[in-house]
Formats: sequence, structure tokens, C-alpha cells
Amino acid sequence: MSIVMTSARDWFRRSPGLVAGACITVLFILMAMISLVWTPYDVTALDIGARLMPPDAAHWLGTNHLGRDVLSMIMVGARISILVALIAVGIGLIIGVPIGLAAAAMPGLIDDVVMRGSDLVFAFPALILAILITAVFGPSAVNAIIAIGVFNIPVFARLARGSALPIWKKHYVLSAMTAGKTRAEISFEHVLPNISHLLIVQGTIQFSLGILAEAGLSYVGLGAQPPMPSWGRMLAESQTMISFAPWLALFPGLAIFIFVLGLNLLGDGLRHRLDPRNDRAA
Repeated sequence: MSIVMTSARDWFRRSPGLVAGACITVLFILMAMISLVWTPYDVTALDIGARLMPPDAAHWLGTNHLGRDVLSMIMVGARISILVALIAVGIGLIIGVPIGLAAAAMPGLIDDVVMRGSDLVFAFPALILAILITAVFGPSAVNAIIAIGVFNIPVFARLARGSALPIWKKHYVLSAMTAGKTRAEISFEHVLPNISHLLIVQGTIQFSLGILAEAGLSYVGLGAQPPMPSWGRMLAESQTMISFAPWLALFPGLAIFIFVLGLNLLGDGLRHRLDPRNDRAA
């Protein structure tokens, strides 16, 4: 037991940001999972008699202008934000990483096409591109996922390409080519495992950006639609009542801030822990 406690203390001492970020992230994920089966109140039910109640014993975070419990809405909003960001990051990984590996494995035309395509996507700010896509295809959580996922594809493609290029010059890769392995086999058997730590770190960063992007889209009415709660729409609806019901903006804003902070701490901690140079230095 003492060995386990000593190891835990050493882990926290060396990576306090990683531990704090992981705890915050797990807390929000648990909150979202609990909302699947239970919330203090029904988020779709109206209770005009309890409208704009400040935080009290019955409603810990108060109620909104329709009498809906703010805590329950934040719990369900966490579910929406995590779902949108997670699938969007998955789209970027599943599509972007193979594209980047292919560009690194076959320099020339394919590499040029991938890089110029990435430049075209990056020419538009991420939120503007997301607003454009959702405005064309209609506001919904699904279209928000597609919009954010489209921007993640070139992010992971460029990262995979840039980190894979030096791997192709390693002696073990040249030996694998001499042994008759195809470039596709080498990419997934030798190159991908050596860049996976970079992809994991970038995934946490894009996850936090996905949370912000979903909130931004919902704020302008292009994300999840009523009656499904969303942190961004909660902020939008509260802006005309902030002078007499500040809790309507305070708690969703804090939820976004704390969750994104936790994800950034997690990503930064993973970057330090997974970087092989830090192990050599230790």
C-alpha cells in the first residue's frame, strides 16, 4: 500500500497538471453519463411558477425564464458538447491520419494535393467555416459535428504527415522496405506507432476546441436545437437577463471554462509525459 501511495504522490508531483486535467475531464464525462439516466428535473418540462429562481436548496443553480432547472440543463448540455466534440475529433483522426500518412509515404502529387487542400481549409477561420456549413445544410447537432469534423481533417493530416516524414528516413524503415513490405504496411506497422503520442495530444487539444466550437455554433443558433439544452444557447438566452438573473450566464460560462481548462491541462500533461525526450532527461 505504501508503495502505491508513494507512486501516486510521485506521479502527482511530476505531472500535477495532467492529474488535475484528468480529474476535471472525468468529472464532466461522468456528469454527462449520469444525465443519460437521471437529472434533478426534466429539462423539457415548463414550470412558469418557478421561473428565474436564484440558486437555492430546490434548484442548486437556479432556474431560467421558463422555469427549467439550470443544473439539469448543464448536465444534458455536457452530453451534447462531449458527443459533438468526440465524434468531430474521431472524424479528423479516421480520415485525416491516413491521408497524412499517405502524403508522407508517397511524396509528389499526392503530397502536394494534401497540402494544398489543407491550405484551402485553413484559409477560413474554423468557426466561420463551421457557420458556413451549418448555414447551408441547416442548424442541427449532426451538421455541427460535420462542420467541426471537416476542419479537424487537415489538422490531423498535416500533423501525421509532418511527424511521419522523419520516420521514413530511419534505418528500421529502410530495412522494412528492403524486406519487401509495402508502403502501406510500413505506414501502419512502423510509422503510426511512433507518432501516436503526438496524435493523442493533438486529439485532446482538438477536443477542447470542439467544445468551444459547439458552444459558439449553439450561441448563434446553429448547433443543437431546442428543446435540447446546449451551453452556448444557454449563454445566448441569458444575455438579455444578465442584469437581474446573472446565474443564467455564470454557470454555463463556468462549465465551458472549467471543462476546456481541464482538457488543456490534460493535453499539456500528456505532451510532457509521452514525449520520449523527457524520459531520457529523467
